[in-house]
Amino acid sequence: MAVCIFCKFVRNEVSCHKIFESDNTLAFLDINPYAKGHTIIIPKIHGEIIFDLPEEQIKELMVDVRKVMQRIQEVLNPDGFNVGWNHNTAGGQVVPHLHIHIFPRYNRDGGGSMHSIVNNSGKMSVDEVMSLFRQNFSAALD
Repeated sequence: MAVCIFCKFVRNEVSCHKIFESDNTLAFLDINPYAKGHTIIIPKIHGEIIFDLPEEQIKELMVDVRKVMQRIQEVLNPDGFNVGWNHNTAGGQVVPHLHIHIFPRYNRDGGGSMHSIVNNSGKMSVDEVMSLFRQNFSAALD
């Protein structure tokens, strides 16, 4: 099995533009940025999706996302941020290693909100969808 490109960054086998590193995470500038300062932050352990990581690793990753955002704020002074990840190919994931995108946002940059990613609520009403949750997870919701 081939090692993914992000794991090669972690192992310093391939260079990247690192802007933050901790024991368990690495943040680097995206080589095909969608915004000035578009940054990727990854866990150093390989996991394709968030369900592949232990809970403690996810907690540390999110704390480091905040640290990277603070660093970007200090250096680039954006007016806002969009932060998130693509989960599986249906969600737009291209590199099979969990990675969180940090998009610095600037007033009048032409971008949209998270709501602009998809606009297809499906054929079920919110009440019908809630009914599915109640059927399958009633103990967790009560």
